[in-house]
Amino acid sequence: MATKPRPADSADARGLELARRVVSGDWRALARAITAIENDDPAATSLAAALYPHTGHAHIIGVTGPPGAGKSTLVDALALVIRDDGRSIGIVAVDPSSPFTGGAVLGDRVRMQRHAGDPGVFIRSMASRKTTGGLGPATRDVVRALDASGRDVVLVETVGVGQIELEIVKVADTVIVVTVPGLGDGVQSIKAGLLEIADCFVVNMADRPGAAATVADLKTMLTLGGSEERRRRWNPPVLQTVATSGQGVPEVWEACQRHHQVLEADERMGRSHDRLREEVIEAVQRRIGTLVGEQLRNNGSMEPVLAQVLRRELDPRSAARRIVDANLKNLR
Repeated sequence: MATKPRPADSADARGLELARRVVSGDWRALARAITAIENDDPAATSLAAALYPHTGHAHIIGVTGPPGAGKSTLVDALALVIRDDGRSIGIVAVDPSSPFTGGAVLGDRVRMQRHAGDPGVFIRSMASRKTTGGLGPATRDVVRALDASGRDVVLVETVGVGQIELEIVKVADTVIVVTVPGLGDGVQSIKAGLLEIADCFVVNMADRPGAAATVADLKTMLTLGGSEERRRRWNPPVLQTVATSGQGVPEVWEACQRHHQVLEADERMGRSHDRLREEVIEAVQRRIGTLVGEQLRNNGSMEPVLAQVLRRELDPRSAARRIVDANLKNLR
């Protein structure tokens, strides 16, 4: 008599089959795989593991900047130029989630309707799900799914949250920072660290007054950007576009290609090794945090310490140290 498969075995089998279909270019499987990854489906673990060996080929381009800068319009126009160049594209557009309901509009696909019938373009909107770095928690694995499916270029548009939007550098090979005249973003860029992560600056809506001044400000700030390793062979260009008409967008694509060539020619400038190392460390930290939290909730060992905190006899930081010392000695 055949043994009935356990749920875990069934989920693993689903993930492996889904991965096989994604790699073969099945669009429906790709959509289902992304949904499984976003929802942290039991099959997502085996799915991500099976897709990973097929990744590392796509050029990942991140598009970030303040709200209202025209990121979606620029991505739409850039996708058209890239398609004219004969490349297939995956687009991940991250929309902000409501802090109250957790819902998101996911309206970027509406703005990109002209690509709807193009089999060379796959568009997926994602919710940020209350994360604060401009990306959703599953963005990395969604990008990898698009990469494994054979997309030549993956465009990742972030939420547009201003000064904390730096997570994109952990995902993208080339980071485009978009701004517009009149927002005072020159100074804000330094505060946010966007000056350091940008590989290309785009002053969109360049037909508005003040565009030349914004370009001049950005170029001046770039002279103050330090001499870190990845800047020694690449100076971020400052380009002007009018994304609604397509003006200047081909030059943005040319700059992205030049940057990609530089990354390939000088691997020391590339971010792939540092990104992967950081991702593993973050995953370990999350896993340890989950395990420790479950252990502490189940054994009740931190309750006496929490009682001291509530009585103002112990501050939270000291309480955390005491709990760690008492429960994690085996990790030292």
